[in-house]
Formats: sequence, C-alpha cells, structure tokens
Amino acid sequence: MTEIRLERVAHGGSVVGMTDDKVVFVTGGLPGELVVVDITEHSQRFDRGRVLEVVEPVAGRVTPPCPIAERCGGCDWQHASPELQLDLKTAVVAEQLHRLAGITWEGRVQAVAPTTGWRTRMRYAVDDAGRVGLRARRSHDVVPLPEQGCLVAAPGPDLAELTRMAAGAESLEVVVSDDGVSVLADGVRLRGGAVVHQSVSGHRFAVDAGGFWQVHPRAAQVLTDAVLHGLRPTTGETALDLYCGVGLFAAPLAAAGCDVLGIEGSRRAIVRARMNVPGARFVAGSLEKSLASLPPRADVVVLDPPRKGAGATVVKAIARLRPRAIAYVACDPSALGRDLSTFASLGFEPTSIEAFDLFPMTHHVECVAILEPTNRSRGDTAVM
Repeated sequence: MTEIRLERVAHGGSVVGMTDDKVVFVTGGLPGELVVVDITEHSQRFDRGRVLEVVEPVAGRVTPPCPIAERCGGCDWQHASPELQLDLKTAVVAEQLHRLAGITWEGRVQAVAPTTGWRTRMRYAVDDAGRVGLRARRSHDVVPLPEQGCLVAAPGPDLAELTRMAAGAESLEVVVSDDGVSVLADGVRLRGGAVVHQSVSGHRFAVDAGGFWQVHPRAAQVLTDAVLHGLRPTTGETALDLYCGVGLFAAPLAAAGCDVLGIEGSRRAIVRARMNVPGARFVAGSLEKSLASLPPRADVVVLDPPRKGAGATVVKAIARLRPRAIAYVACDPSALGRDLSTFASLGFEPTSIEAFDLFPMTHHVECVAILEPTNRSRGDTAVM
C-alpha cells in the first residue's frame, strides 16, 4: 500500500498518479485526491492500483449508489457526481483529440437521460454456485449481483428470476426492446422473440435478439439526429453507410432521397438491413475486403467503426471518393483521434465534434465528428 496524490484523469476509467518516479493508473479515485492505493499490477512502464482509502477527497465525490461498484468492472465513475462525470469525460475526449490529432476541442460531453436503468442489453456471467453477476474489473472473476440487481440495467427480470433462468448456464443475456424483454442463456432463447424491434424517427428496425443495437434507449435517436444534422443529405446524392449494422443510418439517408450503399461484416445484420431498408443496397463482408465495392464517388459518408477505429486503409479509401461531408460516429476517442489525424493528412478536417454521455457511470463516451474537405494547412485546429 502507498499514499498517492492523484493528478489527471486517464482514458479508460482511471486516474494517473506517481510513485517512485513511476506512473500508476488508479481506479476508484478522482483528480486532486490524496489516496491510499493497493498496487495490483506491475509492469516496466507503469503500475495499476485501486483506492483503499480516500485521505483527502475532492468536491464532487459521492457515495457509490451500488454496493458492488468498487468490485464490479461495469461502472467506473459511480463515486463521482453526475456533473463531475461529464467533466472527467470531457477532459478525456479533449486530451485524446489534442494528443492524437492536434485538435483543440472546445466542446463538452452532453448528458443524456436516463443515467441509471439505461442499459437495454445486459450480459451476465454465472459463477460455479449458480449466482448471477458481472465480471470484476480486469478479471474473469464473477461479482454476484446485489439484491436490487444492476444499477444501470434497464428494468427487466429481478435477481430471483435471473437466478432461476441461469440454472445450468454460464451466461445470460437480457435484451429490452420495443417488444418487451428477451432472455438468452448461453445463446439459447428462453423468453421473447428471436427478432426484436426498435423504432427511430418513425422507422421500425428488426434486430436479432442477440445482435448489435445501441444499448442506451436514446442513443440511436441521438446519434441519428447528429449525423443527419451534420450531413444535410439531399435527394439524388450518393451516400455510404459503412459498418452499417442493421441499417440505422441507411434508413434516414434513403428517406432523404439518397442512393444508399451499406457495408457490414455481419451477414446476419445484413439480412436484417435488407429487410429494414429495402430501398438501399447492402454488401456483407469486412469493409477492408469490400473496398472494391465502393462507387467511384460519394457525396456523403457515414462511418461507424468498431472500438478499434476504421484504420488508415479505410480512411484513405473514403478520402479518395472526395465526399462533401463525412459523419464519423466513434465509441472510442483515441480511435477517433488517430483516424482524424489520417483524414487531416488527406485533406479532411472536422467542422464539428459532439460528444454524448450514452454510457453513464462508465468511462465510455460516444462522439460524432463531421468532416469536410479543407485547404487549410495542417496544424493545431480548434473545434467545437
């Protein structure tokens, strides 16, 4: 155990401190606090630790509302007030964009209600004793749920019911949709339909119960609004929806009169996309391997890559199409920063970057960057 004065927030839900001239990434603390830390992992470059005692707390520290918050790996910031959580996430987005893309971001992460009871897709683990829980931080250990269940889970089965359904299983997935509650045990459906439905801007989407959909109940609408506001699609334009999933962005682009092509690696998602957006064309396959399917030109592009980002190969292929506008939807600010740096080297820079707190209590944050061609010289760029 060692006493550390914590300094700044780091990407990933920890706070940076120093001990013996070595960086320590600490969970359970807040910038400016003096804490006693248990060092849990050692490496040559840095250590990791967790707070055992807060000697000098800072304003904004609160008692975590969930009794397993300090052990469960699901939430990072339950010990911070809602306003401080937004401050921490804003600092992370700004730091990542500046360090990786030379962008001075002057925005702020926007709160999106609800901040508890929001997660509509929950994946629970089951321990050897049949107890339902969640994985501990950086571990495969199962932390059993408290009697009241998970704080961030959308209303669904209570703990007793989850425990009954978990009998003999290793995992449970609970999906809350417009259709109600679906439950899968080890991928086998126990309750609800194999296909569920979600509505966004009046459009009804079919999604496999175990497939991908945004987990916050307002996320799909918030992101769709940001993308459409930034792109301003018009009739007759060619539009690309890359990493399109079941067609969330393809649908409003087609409704705006665009000729839409969507590409997605999951074949099951493409089956749903073709049903959800019959007026668009879709290609199933890895985007990197499907670049030959891209048209010679595109007017607008939606790019919604996985957490690792799009990468230089995909970014270069998009830049060659010379679209008038690109909407980049990012679930990781470091991946966004890396890809924006590549776009800048190819003549595209952001005109706006918005960030949304679609994963309250956790370190995750969703961003939407709108990029347009620019003739400005490469340098430090300020973006709201």
